[in-house]
Amino acid sequence: ALIYENEEHHKRMNKDSLMHAPEFVIKPRSHTVWEKQCVRLHCTVSGWPDPRVVWYKNNVTIDPMAHPGKYKLESSYNVHSLEINRCDFDDTAQYRVSAMNSKGELSSFASIVVKRFKGEVEEALPMPRHGLISEYGITFDTHIVDGFGVSFGREGETMSLGATVIISPNLARYQPEVQWYRDDVLLQPSKWCHMHWSGDKATLTLTHLNKEDEGLYTLRITTKSKYETYSAYVFVRDADAEVEGAPGAPLDVKCQDANKDYVIVTWKQPAVDGGSSILGYFVDRCEVGTTHWSQCNDTPIKFARFPVTGLVEGRSYTFRVRAVNKSGMSRPSRVSEVVAAMDPADRARMRGTSAPWTGQIIVTEEEPAEGVVPGKPKELEVTEATKNYVVLSWKPPGERGHEGIMYYVEKCVSGTDSWQRVNTEIPVKSPRFALFDLAEGKAYSFRVRCCNSAGVGEPSEATEATTVGDKLDIPSAPGRVVPTRNTDTSVVVSWEASRDAKELVGYYIEASIVGSNKFEPCNNKPVKGTRFICHGLVTGESYVFRVKALNAAGLSECSQESEAIEVKATPPTCSFPWFHSVSHPNKPHPPPPHPMLSQNLSPPSLHKLRRARSSAVPASPTPPYGISVLECVRDSMVLAWKQPTFIGGADITGYFVDYREVINGVPGTWHEANVKAVSDRAYRVSDLKENRKYQFQVRAANMAGVGIPSLPSGTFVCEEWTIAVPGPPHDLQVTEVRANTLVLLYKPPVYQGRDPVNGFYIDIKEADAEEEAWRGVNEKAIKTLKEGETYVFRVRAQNKAGVGKASEPTEPVLAETKPGTTEIVVDVDDDGVISMNFACSNLTPDSKFVWSKNYEEITDDTRITVATSGGKSKATFNMLAEDDIGIYSCAVTHTDGACSSYTLSAEELKKLLELSHDHKFPIIPLKTELAVELQEKGRIRFWLQAEKISANGKIEYVFNDNSLSQGEKYKMNFNKDTGVIEMIMESLLPEDEGTFTFQLQDGKATNQSSLVLIGDVFKGLQKESAFMRKEWHRKQGPHFVEYLSYEVTPECCVILKCKVGNIKKETVALWYKDGREVKGDEKLTFTEGVLNLEIAQISKKDAGVYEIVLKDDRGQDTSTLNLTEQANSSTALKIQSTDEGIRLYSFVSYYNEALQVTWHHKDSAIAFTDRIKSGVVGEQLWLQITEPTEKDKGKYAIEFHDGKGGLKRTVELSGQGEATAEFQMAPYFLYNRARVAGGLPDVVTIQELKALNLTCNISGEPLPEVVWLKNEREIVSDGHYVMKLEAGKYASFTITTVNTTDSGKYSILVKNKYGTESADFTVSVFSPDSKK
Repeated sequence: ALIYENEEHHKRMNKDSLMHAPEFVIKPRSHTVWEKQCVRLHCTVSGWPDPRVVWYKNNVTIDPMAHPGKYKLESSYNVHSLEINRCDFDDTAQYRVSAMNSKGELSSFASIVVKRFKGEVEEALPMPRHGLISEYGITFDTHIVDGFGVSFGREGETMSLGATVIISPNLARYQPEVQWYRDDVLLQPSKWCHMHWSGDKATLTLTHLNKEDEGLYTLRITTKSKYETYSAYVFVRDADAEVEGAPGAPLDVKCQDANKDYVIVTWKQPAVDGGSSILGYFVDRCEVGTTHWSQCNDTPIKFARFPVTGLVEGRSYTFRVRAVNKSGMSRPSRVSEVVAAMDPADRARMRGTSAPWTGQIIVTEEEPAEGVVPGKPKELEVTEATKNYVVLSWKPPGERGHEGIMYYVEKCVSGTDSWQRVNTEIPVKSPRFALFDLAEGKAYSFRVRCCNSAGVGEPSEATEATTVGDKLDIPSAPGRVVPTRNTDTSVVVSWEASRDAKELVGYYIEASIVGSNKFEPCNNKPVKGTRFICHGLVTGESYVFRVKALNAAGLSECSQESEAIEVKATPPTCSFPWFHSVSHPNKPHPPPPHPMLSQNLSPPSLHKLRRARSSAVPASPTPPYGISVLECVRDSMVLAWKQPTFIGGADITGYFVDYREVINGVPGTWHEANVKAVSDRAYRVSDLKENRKYQFQVRAANMAGVGIPSLPSGTFVCEEWTIAVPGPPHDLQVTEVRANTLVLLYKPPVYQGRDPVNGFYIDIKEADAEEEAWRGVNEKAIKTLKEGETYVFRVRAQNKAGVGKASEPTEPVLAETKPGTTEIVVDVDDDGVISMNFACSNLTPDSKFVWSKNYEEITDDTRITVATSGGKSKATFNMLAEDDIGIYSCAVTHTDGACSSYTLSAEELKKLLELSHDHKFPIIPLKTELAVELQEKGRIRFWLQAEKISANGKIEYVFNDNSLSQGEKYKMNFNKDTGVIEMIMESLLPEDEGTFTFQLQDGKATNQSSLVLIGDVFKGLQKESAFMRKEWHRKQGPHFVEYLSYEVTPECCVILKCKVGNIKKETVALWYKDGREVKGDEKLTFTEGVLNLEIAQISKKDAGVYEIVLKDDRGQDTSTLNLTEQANSSTALKIQSTDEGIRLYSFVSYYNEALQVTWHHKDSAIAFTDRIKSGVVGEQLWLQITEPTEKDKGKYAIEFHDGKGGLKRTVELSGQGEATAEFQMAPYFLYNRARVAGGLPDVVTIQELKALNLTCNISGEPLPEVVWLKNEREIVSDGHYVMKLEAGKYASFTITTVNTTDSGKYSILVKNKYGTESADFTVSVFSPDSKK
């Protein structure tokens, strides 16, 4: 055991051993000493590389140079010591020693208590500690004087905050507890902030200002008796940019979720963007102990959060962030706190205390364990997903063996089973991983495998499909901004919070002097809440304010500008505008709603729109009026009232109802019916007494306060209604007023009567007409209003018992189309996005666009997204479908009734979807698909023709996914007049075998066409091209038009003859027999280009091989004729696959018209048709079988006779052997391609409400994909359409209940990798009546 211990000790101390984090072999011990004594703390530390040791006092680094003679630090052979000379009472503290190397950091703590000698005056004073001091029995009185005021600084500067503290009684050497806070967070001494207490003055020094230092600073002085605080705000502005127009530096850089090789860096966006929007951020890292900063991301990211990977385990890092816009890069942010790349569990163990010493060393020996393949990781989940990256996290498996484990991450595109390993080269150590370079908009699933030296484990459970994209939306713009005077250099700014903002970080407030159009930030650090005091303003100037919200996704649009306000001190009698100016000594006013709640308390979306009066400061609304009873039961009554005529320049947030009992005609005391404001203009007053008489009054409230009450209502008796007919409808609203039409909205009666309401009557009359002039709109044919006439309306409800009481009439409405009235315009943009657009030119600063569906405000953005800019508002359909059918309207508040509506019907929906598809996926129509042909000289021409393409169209030529460009090998041409696109190649080389594609783009419209040239098809084209090229070169000089042949004359002479072309005077013809020249006539004469050699009285000695050479300075050509006993010969009959099917061919020694050729199949002469043809190319005799079938199998033969004898060649297309393989493989695209075998009619005529079922046969290998189309749009199987594929070959299409909308053109499209085929049919639906 001793030997083992010694070896372990040397292993730890040896520099060549494995690297490991620091460990305290001996920890420092705590001490209690007398004043003026010396004390020494020491410890022994192991680790490799050698740890760097730092001593701290109360978390502040001890610097011996700053206190000469006070501290002495020594380090020798891994023993480190701190010596404190002549201790005094201030040395009582907690001391910490920190050891750090590249593998980690570890700390140990010890305390020193300095005691005073007996007999001195202050011998009983205890050591300083946190909390209130209760041992003295003395009452202290504390005052903070000469405090610091609101301060302004700039990044990089130094700032000191100080205050004089008077404590009585004044005891010598007594030190109160002095604490500094920023935004209610206790500050600790650090390199950024130094704290000093001189006995009567507390000072905080900010050594290097950054925007993180901005905030509300509070000095807190604590004594035994009490504590005193003093606060003031510190503003920190950006330093001058290094590049003009560059943004401000980001702030609050923090590290989260640190692990072995991974950390998430977060920050906040700056308030200053330099005049142009920020393009993104760069994250830099620096390893502790070095000064080199390296950039973590290659491209700027807009999200204020970024996962940094690739850290080295055990090393410590700091991070910083820089912003960039089109002008340049910002200054870097303040660096983050140091973070170590290590397992969180190891970090927790290192920071924890060691186990107590037991006095025993127990050494055990373990047998080497066999490697264990780790199990599955657990609890895999996607913790973060943006369009730039996705972050995964998981927990290690329970079964992992004794060694460490690492991980492989795999991804799979949703809908497929193809898993791809992401980190193929290096497994990750952390149970965290960030995936980059994912396709935005695609859905992926992920899984993780563990690995160690024993192997790779089974994968974890896969995650749910995650779509790549930003899950966090930028906040909406804050609401109404209200400034209020405060001092002669400050203004209080309040605003309405952003609606539905997720993970809100805070707000930036900006101010602008009226007329300057230049906004400056009031705060450079985001503030939470909806109220902020903007300091540093110029006295007497008028300012406007606006607010922006921010979260990690970015900054919102600016709110609308506030009203202008002059900066001057608030008079002592003036109060904030949201407090009521009158109060009751014994009865407080109902508290007004908080501005943040105004959205929840707003009235229904289509309220009566009135123009707000211009007012610099909002006022409380005027009283409501028209109080009526909607329902009455034994102990409650439902009241209704009309909106005030003047709402005070701010939206009404609610109403308060009061009631009083009337006894013998004498009204009693008013009582509050509701403490919390109600948003509707109807309210049930409860806890009334039956058969008692009551009066009511209503007050309206807005953000400025609660208005004065309405006049008391009439006296109503609280008795239960028993009438059979319904009560009156209520809350009548008139909107969308035009010269001849308007929209009337109302709410059904609260009291239904004995039976449910089954309808309503709308009554109308001219405003100045008598009561007898009321007439029903839905009883008489009154379709339009008379322009310029003023009308009033009322509504009556009906049930089985009859028609009930009429509602209160509306206010008079003038039938006119006001100047500037606009309507909703539906637009489909180039991306196929469908939107409704409404513009208003009569906006006020408080105006808002309110969109509604079926006259109910749209608050859910899952179907529609609303964006407003200036005087225009756009409502965009996220994914238009049948659920969106309805009436859409847009109203603009605080205007004179600006409103419009649009009806989206089923037919309108169909038209919009078709238009959207055409805009989103435009196709360039083609007259012909990509084809290939051979030209002169054997050139290969690839071409297609577009039906319609503009002069700006672009063509990309692709071969095997590689783009081709103009050059010696490829000649491209695009005729913009005819739409013909071509590419010409001089020849085909072996490396040219593959797929050629023409990709067309004309604006947004695209199309492409491909041609596959592989196998025998490519080789045949290549051979034919080479032959044509050779022929062209041959014909450039003297050449044979017809090769050498013979004929026998009646005189039994044999004449060898050939036809030549392109000859001239210098052309020479030389005859040879068996290689020796034959002397003919010295002068050769050509008759019509025919050259003859006559052999008279032919005999066996004339048998041989005759050759004629035709040559001049341009070249030569040769023709040979074998006049032996074997008149002709041929090669074996072979098979070649072509695009059309099968070609059987044989080459003969020579061919002329005298050669008789006969083809046989199964010993019978072949009758040639369009499907089976024969022909000759040069010396090649061929038989072409188009689209071969099983019947074409069998024995084929070719016989030919030249007058001297015959030959016969055969080949078998059945049984075993190469021929059968050729038969099966050559036309694979014909046998295996997808096909529709029939079964579908051309036209189907069917009666409405019947069921339609059609079935057809399909074939192909692999099994084709089947798609059914209606009017060229894919049909999805649902309850109406049912599509099935049975046994892989029967495709059925069913319409369960046919209706007239099912009429149209239908298609079935089947496709596999070998081809595509479709079949069309038309469905015509008729109704029984129309058929008659």
